[in-house]
Amino acid sequence: MERFKALVVDKADEGTVMDIKEIGMDDLSEGEVTIKVAYSSVNYKDGMVGVTGSIAETFPIVPGIDLAGTVISSEDERFQEGDEVIATSYYIGTRHSGGFSEVARIPAEWVVPLPEGLTLKESMELGTAGFTAALCVKRLEENGLEPGAGKVLVDGASGGVGSLAINMLADKGYEVVASTGRTEEAEYLKSLGAAKVIHRDEVTDTDGKSTRKRQWQAAIDPVGGKTLQYILSSLDYGGSVATCGLAGGIEVETTVLPFISRAINWLGIDSVKYPMEPRIKVWESLAGELKPSALETHISHEVSLEELPDTLRDILKGRVRGRIIVKF
Repeated sequence: MERFKALVVDKADEGTVMDIKEIGMDDLSEGEVTIKVAYSSVNYKDGMVGVTGSIAETFPIVPGIDLAGTVISSEDERFQEGDEVIATSYYIGTRHSGGFSEVARIPAEWVVPLPEGLTLKESMELGTAGFTAALCVKRLEENGLEPGAGKVLVDGASGGVGSLAINMLADKGYEVVASTGRTEEAEYLKSLGAAKVIHRDEVTDTDGKSTRKRQWQAAIDPVGGKTLQYILSSLDYGGSVATCGLAGGIEVETTVLPFISRAINWLGIDSVKYPMEPRIKVWESLAGELKPSALETHISHEVSLEELPDTLRDILKGRVRGRIIVKF
């Protein structure tokens, strides 16, 4: 096969080196399904791989934990040449060469058929961020979340998971409060359906209280750290928080009090190793009932492969709003 362009990251004395290179099939990880990539997307994890190398398990590596495109060839009978497919999560872009390449080769057990109701572009406007947001909404509803029962907090609101979660919840009739450190994005967040926008300092634990005034029937938390501490202390009776990220840190200090006096639920959300059968069902819901109404009008914009290094630096610095997709 002819050579193709990809973003390649290698380890350097300080951090990493990112280069757009021409590579060949021998430079890709092994897999049964070879895909001509139409779109990828930019996630916080991609920034960590590209800029710091902190979660990459091998070098050199093509990052990009998400990709969507058309099957070129397949050694697995479940996929045929010409099929449109999605591949996200697992070890893509961290241990296995990923989506920031014109061609990808992926293990068949990691590949999802593109569901009816989604285009390849839309699937990457969603990507891991949309999949994660959908998992959060589903888990919260399984634990009693329903419209009209109280406010739902979404922290890290201007990021990918936050933006998509706000729009999904608002579309379903929930009253959403968006928390962000970038209050200049208030109009953007309201355009997605947020009823109110607050500064993240208003939901940051500074005094170590185990319980405080009840404010939320539920919360979606891509941040962790002291923000999560505040949420746990301020959920309503029987409320739930779905934690899916660590942008604010991995350490959380709490006590058993809010759990046993208010019967709250702390739900862990993992999109990386989520089993394939329910994974396909989540993608089908993203093509239907959970497809965000503002997906293309407000949430996403495109960059080229050549613009990726700067974009990866920006996402680590908190300069990215919503979703960024890479078009090939």
